[in-house]
Amino acid sequence: MKIHSLLLAGLLATAATAALAQTPAADPKAMHEKAVVLDTHFDTPANFALPGWSIMDRHEHEADGTQVDYPRMVEGGVDGGVFVVFTPQRARGPEADVAARDHALVRLTEIHEMVAREHEHFALVTTPQEAAAANAAGKKFVFISMENGAPVAGDLTLMDAFYKLGVRMMGPVHFANNDLADSATDPKGPEFNGLSAKGKEFVARANALGVLLDASHASDAVLDQMLDLSTAPIILSHSGVKAVYDHPRNIPDDLLRKLAAKGGVIQINAFSGYMTDQPDIPERRAALAALSQKYADQPQTQAVREAYMAERRAIDAKYPVRRADLDDLMQHILHAVEVAGIDHVGLSGDFDGGGGIAGLDDVTDYPALTARLVAAGFTQEDLNKFWGGNALRVFGEAQAKATR
Repeated sequence: MKIHSLLLAGLLATAATAALAQTPAADPKAMHEKAVVLDTHFDTPANFALPGWSIMDRHEHEADGTQVDYPRMVEGGVDGGVFVVFTPQRARGPEADVAARDHALVRLTEIHEMVAREHEHFALVTTPQEAAAANAAGKKFVFISMENGAPVAGDLTLMDAFYKLGVRMMGPVHFANNDLADSATDPKGPEFNGLSAKGKEFVARANALGVLLDASHASDAVLDQMLDLSTAPIILSHSGVKAVYDHPRNIPDDLLRKLAAKGGVIQINAFSGYMTDQPDIPERRAALAALSQKYADQPQTQAVREAYMAERRAIDAKYPVRRADLDDLMQHILHAVEVAGIDHVGLSGDFDGGGGIAGLDDVTDYPALTARLVAAGFTQEDLNKFWGGNALRVFGEAQAKATR
């Protein structure tokens, strides 16, 4: 079922006007600053090795496509993030397992190096208590997650090694099926009808270590089985709801209720392709393919990235497709809160990994979303849960239930 956005946008606007009229003293900016704002999925570590790119410099999304850096985190009132060790799903087998492991170790090292280099502004944390201490010290706190279990799929004892290196969230699968689980988006369809036998061991080992399990990108069957098997709450670090927009990456209401019943959290993501129709325009597809090929072998300097973005904008202008916006995002958020409850909903922009919608282009736009939430009736207590409290709770509960 798809909700008609124009109708709901009108309803939201009416509700917003009424809410503001009833609570004239509400100050969304102050309320945003009071909340601990944690985004649970920053793909920003992919930028750390780019020549000349520094997280301490202010960048512009319009210019180079990036969405997170320290100055913009300050402007957007963002207190911390889950920085992602992302490994693309490629071949499978012993050689691929080693390559995936090594790729993840390099990315993990880059995160550690960034935090060490910028230790006056960032702190690596592994617990909610450490996050609170970093926040009190005026530092941005950094959790580490592993997106795609490919780096450990060949040898699950590697989960212990990555745990010792600071990883506290792991997801089994990404865009394609792997040796652990079925993906929500593999064009070949399900391989295991959920988790593989090794995938079930992955769940058990994560529970034992106190690693928070992330079912984003997993098929509905995988999420269902993870909820049955896990002894700790589960997070969807960047996902949406299927009742608002029917996409394989979004979850149905029955699983959303089950997630909440097990104490878990869904972090609604701001990814246009999972929120609104993306028509296939052959000319646009060809132009984007040619653009990717043109820049495939060029060094990823700032100048090259800016040139790429300029040409990408020209293609978007010539062959436009509708971008999701804050109305679409509010539909997902309000539906998730209605079905799961405010204790089980948060947000991730999926920034630097393809996320971003009209009105929410980078982390500086988070206060604008808070204003929409306040207009819709969210209280300070609601915002505290939504922006970070719920996610920090499930980090802590996963760790409290560890048996290692």
